[in-house]
Amino acid sequence: MKMQNPTMADYATLAKTIASLTEGETDMVALMATVACELHHSDDRFDWTGFYRVTEPGLLKIGPYQGGHGCLVIPFERGVCGAAARTGEVQLVPDVDAFPGHIACASSTRSEIVLPVRNASGEIIAVLDIDSDQPDAFTEEDSVALDAILTATFAR
Repeated sequence: MKMQNPTMADYATLAKTIASLTEGETDMVALMATVACELHHSDDRFDWTGFYRVTEPGLLKIGPYQGGHGCLVIPFERGVCGAAARTGEVQLVPDVDAFPGHIACASSTRSEIVLPVRNASGEIIAVLDIDSDQPDAFTEEDSVALDAILTATFAR
């Protein structure tokens, strides 16, 4: 049962909190774990929040996440996460059933946003995947704010 007044991310506060928690940290897995946790608990729309890491050319493997089980391996050629890694572009998917080649890691997922994560050299090292059990849950505002948090955290 959903709450009457759902909590939505206060991105300005969230960005400051994540910056404070990750200051001086250089380990990518530690950074991903902290970001996934903070994001996941900041917004009722976020049903699954996590990272898929680029572990070899053309391949993503599950990284730190919050929520139910994720897919363990995703090739760049498959699904929303693969599309973000392959193209380097944010994937904003209002209806996962309408996305060609969507990989259903969880049957409850209705919409999804996936952002490429770049290091200081501009290389894609992972993607941030946020799934929602609500249709059309994400906006361009989410995309811009999340991208700014990822850039501040991973591309420094």
